[in-house]
Amino acid sequence: MGQAYYGQYMRWFEAGRAEWFRQLGTSYRRLEEQGIFLPVIEAHCRYLRPAFYDDVLEIETCFHFPAPARLRFDYVVHRQNPPELLARGYTVHVCVNEERKPFKPPTWLRDLLAPNAVQDPAGQEACRS
Repeated sequence: MGQAYYGQYMRWFEAGRAEWFRQLGTSYRRLEEQGIFLPVIEAHCRYLRPAFYDDVLEIETCFHFPAPARLRFDYVVHRQNPPELLARGYTVHVCVNEERKPFKPPTWLRDLLAPNAVQDPAGQEACRS
């Protein structure tokens, strides 16, 4: 059909998340080395316009804590040329250990994430672009 497969958006969300962590000076690999895993427990995407092959896209990623052991990332997908909003979505993650038991993020992780969290008390999408 000449446009991106709808499931690809989840991969773009994952790339946005990975880059967000990189910009904080850490990575998923480092989290996992510390025994912290962040499986997705909820995902949503609202498709507004199709992305086409060879489009250059920008993924805006925002973060907040919706609950003590949960992390939520919101995403906005833009086409760069011509500039256009393509999709909005989010993923919710829970911290689990190697035995897959949920736990609250350790203090060092909360301290790393908290200054970069957006305030979203109403539970609405955090990225507002």
